[in-house]
Amino acid sequence: MVTEMTAEDPTATKNTTRFEKGTSGNPNGRPKGSRNRSTLAAETLLDGEAEALTRKAIELALNGDLSAIRLCIERLIPARRSRVIQFDLPETSTVEDVVIAYDAVITAMADGEISPDEAATVAGVLESKRKAIETVELAAELNAMKSDVAEIKEAFQRREWTR
Repeated sequence: MVTEMTAEDPTATKNTTRFEKGTSGNPNGRPKGSRNRSTLAAETLLDGEAEALTRKAIELALNGDLSAIRLCIERLIPARRSRVIQFDLPETSTVEDVVIAYDAVITAMADGEISPDEAATVAGVLESKRKAIETVELAAELNAMKSDVAEIKEAFQRREWTR
């Protein structure tokens, strides 16, 4: 229900909309695999022209057009992904071991074996390992404390207190 404002009734306000609040007009959403009309139209226009456009872009790039050069290089050389790195990393069973491993990462970076970005990635993994080790250690300490408290309670309950 929509309230319309008219020139005769300046106090009328528009308090509702044509959609019910909280109700979707399309509860199932957009169908999977459906494509945007403008994308389909652009593909139709370019259909069969891809080879000519590619030739023109290469021609412009060869003539020194920097935008065309960038376009061609971006298409020929994919974005660099992370690479597998290999360097000696000590065992990391304890928090102290993780600190030693950090030193190994810094040394490998300083020696040029790995890049600073790769060192940061490995350091992040080591930090996760340190947190996991600490969590396990804290859980063990907490369980030991709970056990001690239970023993103290039992001893306290067995003892007869007199005044």
